Amino acid sequence: MSLRKLHTPQAFQRPEGFTWDTAPEALSEWTERPLAAEADDPNTISIYGVIGEDIWSGEGFTAKRMAGALRSIGKNAVTVNINSPGGDMFEGMAIYNLLREHKAAVTVKVIGIAASAASIIAMAGDTVQMGTGSVMMIHNGWGMVVGNRHDFTDATDVFETFDSSMAAVYAERTGLTPKAVMAMMDGPARSSDGTYMTAAEAIEKRFADSTFEPSAATAQASSPFPADILARRRTNVALAKAGMGRKERYETLSVIAGLHGAGADESASELTASMLELARAMRS
Repeated sequence: MSLRKLHTPQAFQRPEGFTWDTAPEALSEWTERPLAAEADDPNTISIYGVIGEDIWSGEGFTAKRMAGALRSIGKNAVTVNINSPGGDMFEGMAIYNLLREHKAAVTVKVIGIAASAASIIAMAGDTVQMGTGSVMMIHNGWGMVVGNRHDFTDATDVFETFDSSMAAVYAERTGLTPKAVMAMMDGPARSSDGTYMTAAEAIEKRFADSTFEPSAATAQASSPFPADILARRRTNVALAKAGMGRKERYETLSVIAGLHGAGADESASELTASMLELARAMRS
């Protein structure tokens, strides 16, 4: 990196049986934001989905994808556009390291939301810019572990160490103390929501440097997107809030999409309403 001294996080090993997921509140915030437009600039990398490989949805931005993009860009300056609810914290840290080690300047532009693992990636920017109405969110590591008590004990140790490392990344950039950052990651009453920051708040706390005016390409990101995509996103959020895991959510959505495509006459809004009703029933 040419402009900033960034924290070098320690390496971590995934706990046995660990499965990542996106925090429901961050997923909800991202869901209601329009689809972002791809940039034409070959030195721009767009992160517009969840962080990590997601075989269930066919989406996801991985460290492997970032490494390939940076190889193509070479030693040139790079711009990274982010509109992501986060996802796999291990992949997020790996992507942060790749950008931290890039030999030219890195500019990060938060177009919609940079939450969870995506906010860690944003910290790798020499310059971090927030778009109009954009949001940044930080919280503790989020995921699920399946196994015996020893697996859970090991996972607790890893999560605590990982949270400390994330706090060190935020603290190094902002100048806040690790204790203050950890309090922000805990959020109100130690909830899972963490802390959401508007562009002005992120700049005030030095998580970001400035705002930016959208270009013609990013301005397209404010245009509406198809109702069927919105319906799928909202249903995914409702099922996540009801406690359904990522794999089960996508399997359920795939079945419903197949039934809908096979001749069902429900509109996207009616489909969403029926699934929301199902999610409410699951929570009760």
